[in-house]
Amino acid sequence: MSKSPENILQEVFGHKSFRPLQSKIIHSVLEQQDVLALLPTGGGKSLCYQIPALVKEGICLVVSPLIALMKDQVDILRGYGIKAQAIYSGMNKRELDRVLDNCIYGDYKFLFVSPERLQTELFIERFKQMNVNLITVDEAHCISQWGYDFRPQYLKIASIRQYHPQAPILALTATATPKVSEDIREKLEMKFPQFFQGSFARPNLSLSVRLVENKFEKGVEVLHRLHGSAIWYVRSRQLTHQISHALNQLGFRSGVYHAGLIVKERDEIQKKWMEGSIRIMVCTNAFGMGIDKADVRIVIHGDLPENIESYYQEVGRAGRDGEKAFGVLLSNQGDFEKMMERAALVYPPTDFIRRVYQCLANHFQLAVGSKVDEGLNFEWSDFARKYNLGVLEAFYGLKVLEEEGLIAMSDSYYSPSRVHFLVDSETVYRTQIAYANLDPVIKLLLRTHGGNLFTEYIKINEASHAKALNISIQEFIRRLKQLEQMDILDYDHREDRPRIFFLTSRYDANNLPLNVKRINERRILTIQNAERIVRYAHQEEACRMELIQNYFGEKNVKPCGICDVCLKRKRESDPDRNLNSLKSRIIETLKKKGELSLRELMSEAGTPDTRENLDYIRGWIDSGELIKNPAGKITLNE
Repeated sequence: MSKSPENILQEVFGHKSFRPLQSKIIHSVLEQQDVLALLPTGGGKSLCYQIPALVKEGICLVVSPLIALMKDQVDILRGYGIKAQAIYSGMNKRELDRVLDNCIYGDYKFLFVSPERLQTELFIERFKQMNVNLITVDEAHCISQWGYDFRPQYLKIASIRQYHPQAPILALTATATPKVSEDIREKLEMKFPQFFQGSFARPNLSLSVRLVENKFEKGVEVLHRLHGSAIWYVRSRQLTHQISHALNQLGFRSGVYHAGLIVKERDEIQKKWMEGSIRIMVCTNAFGMGIDKADVRIVIHGDLPENIESYYQEVGRAGRDGEKAFGVLLSNQGDFEKMMERAALVYPPTDFIRRVYQCLANHFQLAVGSKVDEGLNFEWSDFARKYNLGVLEAFYGLKVLEEEGLIAMSDSYYSPSRVHFLVDSETVYRTQIAYANLDPVIKLLLRTHGGNLFTEYIKINEASHAKALNISIQEFIRRLKQLEQMDILDYDHREDRPRIFFLTSRYDANNLPLNVKRINERRILTIQNAERIVRYAHQEEACRMELIQNYFGEKNVKPCGICDVCLKRKRESDPDRNLNSLKSRIIETLKKKGELSLRELMSEAGTPDTRENLDYIRGWIDSGELIKNPAGKITLNE
């Protein structure tokens, strides 16, 4: 008799109870119903497919667009002792064969798949043979062209249902408007789906917008005033380094994260931040997906996000533990203008898109009709300069080609080196006896990685293994390649450079099958999304959380009471009470601290440096209640 969801929750994952809606979603799936679930960031989506898959016989297919997140999920599940595999672009055919065979014959419980793999002949033939108990679509909003992160490969998902019609489908996303939700149901061909939507309200998260010219200075003030772990989002990689360097000079502990870092650097800095040895992660939007750090107290946006969905996901990484947290968006009129200019570039004219494609073909010397089966090393900024395309314009042209399903790009592709024995243990033993120079390498691999080397591809680190054997990395690699030439093992050498994949045979650029209607619609949608985020940042009349809830179609919402707009209303409704409260905090702070600069006083008192508050303090200085000495420090007049 299989265990209940509640048993698995406690015994496998160590949780005492389900979060809101998790239990209902899980039991609907176990009743063989199709389900669409909108669970806001931090709502516990993963358990919604993991637990029913563990209750039922067979394997769960999880479609996800994020390779790094798939790998993380596989590692997490294996940490619980659960068999899981992942397939994605960049794997060779031999490794792919092994993974798919494991999923048919090796009692694996989860197979994570990138959407572009779904239509390959090899995958489909093996998928037919699997005992599939559930098909899960993560980041399901990617299937909708009305969503903020449309991926055309997602449109292929529904076609695989015919091979396992008995398996229910579970679509999960953190952000979807009513229009996107309807599109998900239709595109996935869901049958009488159950729909669950958690509230988008975050009662512990105080949202505010600060319109300032010096955003760094304001961000530093926020970090002084508020305590705890923080994320500081900006658009450019260069800016992450500049801000982090300046913060460290001021005595903060900060690190940098963006897709241009090699994987080892990203892993190290993420680990330090998760452990708390650095307080602030200065990053691009490449950081955050799949990160589960409950005690983030502050999320600062130094640049406007592209849309409300992105903003909600990113700011929602604060306060997952339910304690008070803050989301601060720093902006100004210049940002609003740049936002609209950038939005107009995102979907270039189709003639320019064709030109980018032709330049790609020239760059790699591809003839019309030729097919490339492997990824090619590719630096898009160098490519843009070489063909005089404009760096930003070329980037957006490439992204449209990716959306059209013609190419796939990896911003910082990383495939760790992997090895897998192709022969049985007896043959490996005979090789050790016959080749004295290979014996230490084989012994080290077996001692480090064990028998799994015979059943699957195992990630290795050439540098650490070479050090253990006291030989050079080059010599260690040479011996691995010797074993490969002898057909003893398969050795996939690592790649850590950006790559591009051609997903179709090379077209004549003039006959490129672009969906012009879709591109035009997406162009309009992008501009509308930019207008919405600008309005959100510019307005000072409506509750910020209420605006977000309305955007996602939530009904009967109420003001949050803690955003900057709601707090301003409270102050205006009872000015005397709020003025007295401000004065009390200022006096108590000066009694404890002695003399302080104006900025230090505002920070220590936990008081926003609004023009209104600054005028009050200056008024008390003018009246003699407070004293400002020649050094600019403020004290009580006692």
